[in-house]
Amino acid sequence: MKSPLLAIMLALSAAFPAVADVLKIKKDAPKQYVVKKGDTLWDISGIYLDEPWLWPELWQMNPQIDNPHLIYPGDALALIYDADGNPRLVINKAYRKLSPQGRITPKGTNAITTLPLEMIKPYISYEQAIDSDDIKDMPYVLGANENTKTQTLGHILYVKGDLKVHKAYAIYHEGEPYTDLETGEVLATRASYVGMARAFRTGDEQNGVPSSLRVESVKREIQQGDFLMPAMQGQLLPAYFNIHRPDNAVSGHVIASPRQVREFSTMDVVVLNLGRDQLIEPGHVLDLERQSPTVIDGPRGPRYPEDSSKFEKLLSDASQLFGDESDEENTTWTMPKEKVGELIVFKVYDKVSYALITKNQHPIRIGDIAVIH
Repeated sequence: MKSPLLAIMLALSAAFPAVADVLKIKKDAPKQYVVKKGDTLWDISGIYLDEPWLWPELWQMNPQIDNPHLIYPGDALALIYDADGNPRLVINKAYRKLSPQGRITPKGTNAITTLPLEMIKPYISYEQAIDSDDIKDMPYVLGANENTKTQTLGHILYVKGDLKVHKAYAIYHEGEPYTDLETGEVLATRASYVGMARAFRTGDEQNGVPSSLRVESVKREIQQGDFLMPAMQGQLLPAYFNIHRPDNAVSGHVIASPRQVREFSTMDVVVLNLGRDQLIEPGHVLDLERQSPTVIDGPRGPRYPEDSSKFEKLLSDASQLFGDESDEENTTWTMPKEKVGELIVFKVYDKVSYALITKNQHPIRIGDIAVIH
């Protein structure tokens, strides 16, 4: 049987040419690992490598796998070294013979995925980032057959817009805008899924007759003004991502969190001010960097600006404007940026994207830089 993790891996290997240096395996990496239900490509990659997207290199020149496809729960992966000292992962066929109960899940649709879908599914199925101008043109809820401000399962909705009979529509609530931290530009508007309804009567907008839908499912209460989109639009859920670095340099920022918190950690989802306009794709791996704080060095010694006196800050500002001649005793040091984590983009719009944090050395914050140099 051929082994899903690997169609991905071979596709990835094309994006990462063979390197001259031997791959560095973690010191605590196991000689054998049995794939468990719930594992992902990223999980297993992180067991063996500090740079998980280089994992396909471990499968090059593997004589045991002619046309590898997928890896399943129950497969045993063995770490070996070739004649040149290069580490390789192979499927341990002896494990299958010695442990007939090792395959805990039948092969078929249960192959492990690239990323933990249970973590990102809510943001694929229930979150959209939509242009505000587009929302204005979409059908929206006028009211219902019950004179209440919120509607629920079984209610009939009346909608402004010409809808197709028998077609299902997803209902979204318009949330806060996603804005660029530096320019203040509105990049997109957050739209949260609230329910599903099916049209059973067409309307006539010109004559003031609404379309009618029956609510089939509800995630939260439907309100007047909520807008509608075709049911599956923007809700496709890819199981496998072509994980790779962007071909060109890119730089943006973490601008928001769907959970509306300001600090994040591994497996949290964040929003970036990067999208198709910046050639961002699902599967792109980006570094997270943070600007180190500025230091003012003067007669009282080096200090952070917030710890400096107003006079020192004034002299420092003058020094920056007019040069060192205006203040030879105070020097402003602009410190470098330092890497604080990594993330993978999984959902992309024109000007924003959703990404999953896969590694962090410090809590990730709004304003941290998403970058490839």
